[in-house]
Amino acid sequence: MKCPFCGAFDSQVVDTRVSEEGDSIRRRRKCSGCDKRFTTFEMAEVRSPQVVKANGNRADYDREKVRISFQRALHKRPVPTTLVDEAIARIDQKVLAMGEREIESRRIGEMVMAELAKLDKVAYIRFASVYKSFQDVDDFRDAILEVSKK
Repeated sequence: MKCPFCGAFDSQVVDTRVSEEGDSIRRRRKCSGCDKRFTTFEMAEVRSPQVVKANGNRADYDREKVRISFQRALHKRPVPTTLVDEAIARIDQKVLAMGEREIESRRIGEMVMAELAKLDKVAYIRFASVYKSFQDVDDFRDAILEVSKK
């Protein structure tokens, strides 16, 4: 590790500690050149996949877009925020666990629908009506019958 004071490349680790959250490591180092001490942090780098949209455009995976989808579907519905946060965390975990560099937006939409079906059936129907582009009342009836069976 390069010393920020003198630029020497030789340093010695004096102390190592894991953060309280357990997601990073703090290291105290001592420069062999100037004997000054400095701190470095080490953490895992997680790269989110690119989302491939229906028109072929690509964008970074955005957790906030998923949250907005939930908020719109759950508008004025009695679902606690903690349950919504847990559902979003499960989707994030699934997306990262895939380990793919690209993921189709359709797959994310299906994950959102699956989580909404568990949380609130009305919210599921709301989301599905937009996501699946319902054209008439028959589409709504079919979706309601499908949810009722589950």
